[in-house]
Amino acid sequence: MEMDRSTIVGLVLILIIFAVWQTVVAPSPEELEAQQRYQDSITALNEATLTPEADIAPEFTPTELAGLTDSARQAKFGNAFGPFAASAAGEAKEVVVENDLMIVTLNTKGGNIKRVELKEYAKMIEGEEGKMVKLPLYLMEDEKNRFEYTLPVNGVSGAGINTSDLYFTPKVEGQTVIMRAPTSNGGYFEQRYSLKDGTYLMDYDLRFEGLNQVLVNQGGNIQLQWDNYLDKIERNSQYESTLSTMYFKPTDDDSDYCSCTSTDSETVDGQSLKWVAGSQQFFTSALLADNSFSPGSVLATEVFDLETSPDLEKVSATLNIPVGNSNSEAVGMQLYVGPNEFDRLRAIGHDLSDVISFGRSIFGGINRWIIRPLFGFLSKYISNMGIAILVLTLIVKLLVYPLTYKMLVSNVKMQVLKPELEKMKAKHKDDAQAQQMEQMKMYQEYGASPLGGCLPMVLQMPIWFALYRFFPASIEFRQESFLWANDLSTYDVLTKIPDWIPFMQGHISLFAVLWAITTVIYAYYNSRHMDYSAQPMMKYFQYVMPILFLGFFNSFAAGLTAYLFFSNTFNIAQTIITKNFLIDHDKLKAKMEENRKKPKKKSGFSARLQEALKEQQRQQAAQNGTKKKGK
Repeated sequence: MEMDRSTIVGLVLILIIFAVWQTVVAPSPEELEAQQRYQDSITALNEATLTPEADIAPEFTPTELAGLTDSARQAKFGNAFGPFAASAAGEAKEVVVENDLMIVTLNTKGGNIKRVELKEYAKMIEGEEGKMVKLPLYLMEDEKNRFEYTLPVNGVSGAGINTSDLYFTPKVEGQTVIMRAPTSNGGYFEQRYSLKDGTYLMDYDLRFEGLNQVLVNQGGNIQLQWDNYLDKIERNSQYESTLSTMYFKPTDDDSDYCSCTSTDSETVDGQSLKWVAGSQQFFTSALLADNSFSPGSVLATEVFDLETSPDLEKVSATLNIPVGNSNSEAVGMQLYVGPNEFDRLRAIGHDLSDVISFGRSIFGGINRWIIRPLFGFLSKYISNMGIAILVLTLIVKLLVYPLTYKMLVSNVKMQVLKPELEKMKAKHKDDAQAQQMEQMKMYQEYGASPLGGCLPMVLQMPIWFALYRFFPASIEFRQESFLWANDLSTYDVLTKIPDWIPFMQGHISLFAVLWAITTVIYAYYNSRHMDYSAQPMMKYFQYVMPILFLGFFNSFAAGLTAYLFFSNTFNIAQTIITKNFLIDHDKLKAKMEENRKKPKKKSGFSARLQEALKEQQRQQAAQNGTKKKGK
């Protein structure tokens, strides 16, 4: 049944009123925050009500703790912590250890890393009036992070106690910090961090002293839970998120990783692991076993809504740490918390450099073993990475110039042949098939080919695809300025524009615009003499294509768009110089005429194609004759 006009108008008005009402009565951000605080307090109250008092380790002041004897502590916390009751309460303090590259801050509660500051790197944020402000760069700094072991203790219910609930006694020896959680029987659980100058790799060792009678199921595994909330560090958080995930390396297999773009988890059954790494665009926090982590590890990533979340992603690892059954056990590991520098990670070994997102295919190989070493060589003599990109573009163009020359010769042949093609098409203007046959015949006679210019572009495509991954993954370009771009690893900003403009992400990249303009200029100059009568849309598509791709390149690394702009500029210059000064048009035309007079031996493919066209022409003629008879 059709609705009349009045009904439709009424429904529209109702919808408008409903939308206005929703806007008016919707709670303000302050009200939403107050509601959330209220809900959080109710949740905390319920959890406190449901939790037995004996399982809670209350905070104490130093004075109160000083008054507690060992027996008093045991009576207070024995049910929840067993022999670790002596470490169940205390005061959380920070302990700092550093080398020439980083400052590591440890927390006595849990005995784990609170944050790591990288001295040679900075985080840049946009301040007032669009100016970039430099801040210290921290890794593993989020208060929500977890790095805790579950110790199965005799006399304690459940899975055991978590080391994040214990207060460790610190001891500093030079660049080494020893964190110990003592037990009532004179034993202890120890975490030892040792730094050396010149490296982001620290030794991280566990020691189980006198715990063989304290822990249940010794000779098995101790579980480590590592949750790391990755901070938004780079300007383009959306792209940074696509390069952030949890990597892992089975001891007898290639490295692998969880999904970079969606929430994912991987359970590694039947395989031990050599290392796990929470990696983002330019920085990595990795844990490496001296031997291996036992099978059954679970790796996971959780992707957040970047518009509402202060964090980039959450990466997690649940690891099984093998521990023996002797009175004194030690487990050796290493922690790498630092930049994704290829040479540094490769020197560590065990394929840890795979955390750099160069790609896993042939393009990744090109990046690792051709483009990266070439840039490394250029950077020894060129301090500005933008100039290095310009020099790289020139090198690539010189390498492929012999093929480019052949392409341009082919274009000039098509230019010379164009008047003859137009005459032929005028002669067969009403017969498209005859035009095709004659056109192929002329191409063969004159030694010309409309596809002669494709090969150089095809050969350069692997380089383009490789560079697409290279610039955003190479820390060497991070915060390196060139001309108006202040960071070649992310997009440059000519001006800000409204966010509602589609595909542009609120800004205009000048390098991307220059690429689009020079692509149109190159397409126009290179195809002025091309024949598009058979496919007229192709003539316009080559001009529309750069506009369509502008939205994609607008938010991409300025290093890549600068390279593409330089490449187009060199292409235009090569085309103008080669066609006007290096190719003798008259001599080439004479050679084509000479070639036309020579007898031609048809190739098998050419002969079959021409025969197919002739057969199609005969069928069309027969069909037209039948139609005439039927009239």
